[in-house]
Amino acid sequence: TLSENQYAAKSLKILQVQVICCLKTRPLNCSDSCFLSQAIRGDDITVKSYRVESRITSRFAHVTVRSSVVNSGSKAQSIGFNVQIPKQAFITNFTMNVNGITFVGSVKEKTVARNLYTQARARGKAAGIIRANSQDMETFKTEVHVPSGSNIEFELHYQEMMHRKLGHYEHNLYLQPGRLVPQFQVDVYIFEPKGISMVQTSNTLGQQFTELIKVVSTDNKAHIVFKPNLQQQRKCDNCTDSAIDGTFTVMYDVKRDSNAGELQVSDGHFVHFFAPTNLSPLPKNIVFVIDVSGSMWGVKMKQTVEAMQAILDDLTLDDQFSIIDFNHNVRCWSEDLVSGSSIQIADAKKYIQNIKPNGGTNINEALMRAVQMLLKASNQGLIDSRSVSMIILVSDGDPTVGEIKLSAIQKNVRKIMREEFSLFSLGIGFDVDFDFLERIAMENRGIAQRIYANHDAAEQLRTFYSQVSSPLLRRIAIQFPEDSVSEVTQNRFDKYFSGSELVVAGKVLPSESNTLTSFTTASAVTELDTELVKHQHSFTGFARQMWAYITIKQLISDRSLAQTAAKKRMVTKQIMSLALEHQFVTPLTALLVESEDATERLLADSPRDPKHGCCSATVLNGSCRPHMCASHPVDNDPHFIVHLPGSNMDVCFNIDSKPGHILNLVSDRGTGVVVNGQLISSKQVHNSKLSTYFGTISVDYQPDGVSVTITTDMIAMSDGSNNHSFTWAATAEITQDGVRINIVKNSHVIVTVNDNIQVMVLLHRVYKKHPVNVDFLGVYIPNDNQYSPVVHGLIGQFSREPEVNVFDIHEGADPLKKEATMEVKGNKLLVTRGWQKDYRRDTRQGSNVYCWFIHNSGKGFIDGHYTDYIVPDLHSFL
Repeated sequence: TLSENQYAAKSLKILQVQVICCLKTRPLNCSDSCFLSQAIRGDDITVKSYRVESRITSRFAHVTVRSSVVNSGSKAQSIGFNVQIPKQAFITNFTMNVNGITFVGSVKEKTVARNLYTQARARGKAAGIIRANSQDMETFKTEVHVPSGSNIEFELHYQEMMHRKLGHYEHNLYLQPGRLVPQFQVDVYIFEPKGISMVQTSNTLGQQFTELIKVVSTDNKAHIVFKPNLQQQRKCDNCTDSAIDGTFTVMYDVKRDSNAGELQVSDGHFVHFFAPTNLSPLPKNIVFVIDVSGSMWGVKMKQTVEAMQAILDDLTLDDQFSIIDFNHNVRCWSEDLVSGSSIQIADAKKYIQNIKPNGGTNINEALMRAVQMLLKASNQGLIDSRSVSMIILVSDGDPTVGEIKLSAIQKNVRKIMREEFSLFSLGIGFDVDFDFLERIAMENRGIAQRIYANHDAAEQLRTFYSQVSSPLLRRIAIQFPEDSVSEVTQNRFDKYFSGSELVVAGKVLPSESNTLTSFTTASAVTELDTELVKHQHSFTGFARQMWAYITIKQLISDRSLAQTAAKKRMVTKQIMSLALEHQFVTPLTALLVESEDATERLLADSPRDPKHGCCSATVLNGSCRPHMCASHPVDNDPHFIVHLPGSNMDVCFNIDSKPGHILNLVSDRGTGVVVNGQLISSKQVHNSKLSTYFGTISVDYQPDGVSVTITTDMIAMSDGSNNHSFTWAATAEITQDGVRINIVKNSHVIVTVNDNIQVMVLLHRVYKKHPVNVDFLGVYIPNDNQYSPVVHGLIGQFSREPEVNVFDIHEGADPLKKEATMEVKGNKLLVTRGWQKDYRRDTRQGSNVYCWFIHNSGKGFIDGHYTDYIVPDLHSFL
C-alpha cells in the first residue's frame, strides 16, 4: 500500500510546460484567447494565496510570484499556474512543492538540460518544454496533474532592469488570478541610495482599486501595497468572479545631484547611471520613410496619418525634414530637406492626408533614397555639425518589390549609411519581419519597435517618436581608470535623448584605494553593501546581477549581428558562461526543474529567438501573421484541431472521407463567406490505409462575387470578369472588392475578407518521387474571426464555443496517453489525450499540440455526422 506522498509522487505527471508569447492587439484587461487570463487554472480547486513581491534596488528588480493551491475536487485533475512576465526579464528559478515533494529548478546549458529531459521522458515520465517567441510579454505556463486533496505551491522568480523613458522608470506587474483569492497581496519595495524624487501608480484593473493601492515613501525608500480582500476582488457584490485582470504599474524617478551621473559600487561590481538634464536639444534632420503599400490600407494608414499629424507639429524651425512614401514605387514629398516652418508642416500634413495605400513594398529603394537625401544635404553643407540626422522607417510588411532579399537590403543600407546617421524602424502589426527591422536598426545606430495595430497605434507611434525627438548629446564616452575596473559593458554611445538614461556596469579590481572615479566618485566602496544589509527588502546582489544582465543583453545583440560563424561561436560561449554563472534563462540556456530524487523532470526553455514577436507556433518563414494566436488548424490527413479559449483546451478529430469529396469548413450566409476544401489521396495504400489530404481550398465572398482558389500548384482570384493567377514561386499582394491576398513564396497564402475574417493556407511540398506522399495544403482559421450568428461548418460552428467538461481522467492502454470522459452537446464521449501536429512553425516536422482526441470522425463533438458537411462544389454554402 502506497503512502499518500508515494501515491502523489507516482501520480505526478507534468503534462505541459510552455511559454506562450501573445500579440498585444488590445489592452491587457481584455478577455482574449491570446492571453491566459487565469493565473491559476483548474476546476474545484481552492486557491489559498497569491502573492507578488518585487524588490527594486538601483533600477534592478527581482520579482517573486507565489501561489498556494489545493485540489478540493473529488478526482485527480490538472492544475495550471501561469505568470505573465515582461519580455526583457530573465527567469532565474521556478520551484514547485506537491504534497511535500519539492521540485527545484537549476539553469543548465540547453543541450545538457534537454538530454536530462529526454532521459526522463524515455522512462515514461511526462514532461514538457517551453518554446515561444517573445514580445512585450510572455507567459510562463505550467500544468501539473495531481490527486484529490493535493496541496501545491508554485514559486517563480525573474529579474529585469528598469529602463528610463520619458523621465521615469516603469515597473509593470500583470495581475490575472482568474478567481477570488483569500490571501491576495502585491508588494513593491524600492530602494534608491541617492533618493527617490517621484513615485506613483497606475492600473488597468479598474477605478474601484485605485483607493486600495497604498504608497509609503521616504527619502530613498518606497513601499507600494495592493491587498484587496475577497469582497473587494468581486466583479459585483454577489459575483464569484474576480475583477482583478490587468496591469499594475509603478512609476518612479530618482534624485540627481549633478549632470555628472551617479556611480554605485556593491559586491565587487559598479554601475554608473548617466542622465543629464537642463541641456538644450540638438537640431534634427529627419527623413520619414512611410510604407503605403496595399497592406497598410484601413486602420494602419489611418493611425499612421494621425500620428504623423502630431509628430510634424513637434518639429521646430531648427529642424529639417522630408517625407518619403513607398509601395512598389518611391515618391518624395520634397526632394530636399526643408525647415520645420509652419508653412512646410501644413503642406506635409496635407500630403500625408491624401495618401491612398496600394501596391507592393519596395523597402530597399525607399531607404536608399532616404540616405541619399541626407548625404546630399551633408555634402552641400546644409546640415549643422551639431545636429542629429535620422531616418524613421514605418512599415507593416516584408519587401515584395525590387530587392527582396533581406540580407542584401541590410548590406546595401550599411554600405551607404554614414556613422553620423541613425535608422529607427517601426514595425506596424504582425505581417512585418520584426527580426529584420531590428537588425537593420541596430546595425545603423538606431532601435526598432513593434507598433501593435489596434485602437491606440497612433499613440504608440507618438510615444516612440517622443523618446527620440529630443537628442541632447552625441558620441558620449563614459570612462574609468584602466587599473580600477574590468569587463566593462558598453561605454560609448551614439546619442543621449532627453528623459532616458545611459548605464555602464563592470567589475571593480582589487585596490588599496577606497574610491572609484569616473565623472563622479564613489567613495567607501563597502559603504553601499553595509547600507543594503540594513534594509530588509533591498536586493543585495543587484550590482552583480545587473552587470551580468546588461552584458548578456549586449552579447545577444552582438550574436545576432555576427558576420562570421567563428565570431558567433565565441559570443555564444560567453553568453552561456555568464547565464550559467548568474542563473539566467536565455535563448541558450534552459531551466531544468526536477524532484529531489531526479526521477521527475520538466524543462523550461526560453524563446529560441527573442526578436520575433509572435504568438506560440505562429512564426512563418521568420515573420508573423495577424490574428493567428489561437486558431483552428486543419492539416495533414486531415487532422482538425479546435481551440476552445474559454476552456483553455484543444480538441482534435480526424475526418475519414474519400478523395474528391468537398468538405465545408466555414459557411456564413450572414457575411457571405464560405470556405471549402477538396480532398486528394496519397499515391497508394500505406500501412493498410489510403491517406487523404486537402488538395484545393476555396474562399468565396458572395456579396462581391470574389472567389479565391488555392491548389498545390497555383493561387487564383476571380470576380467573374477579372482573373488573376499566381504560382507558388511568387511573393505578391492583391486587393479586390474587400478581399486581400498575401502570398509568401513557397510558404503560405493569407486571404483576408473585409479586414475581419482571415484564412491562412499552408503549402506542404514533398519529394516528387516519393512512392506514397503527395503535395497538400493545410488550413488555419483564427477563432476570433468576426462571423455572423448563422455561421456553421466543420470549423465555423465553433465560433460559438460549446460547453465542455472533461472528467474521470485515467491511464489508457498507452501509458503516455491518458483517457477520460468528455461531456459535450449532451453526449458523453471517450476521449484520449495525445499529440497532433501544427505545421505553422515547421512545415516539415510540425510542432506538437496537446489535445483531447475525439474518435469516429468527430462524432458527438461536431453537429450531426461528418457526411452532413460534404458539399457539391467548391463554391457551395452548407
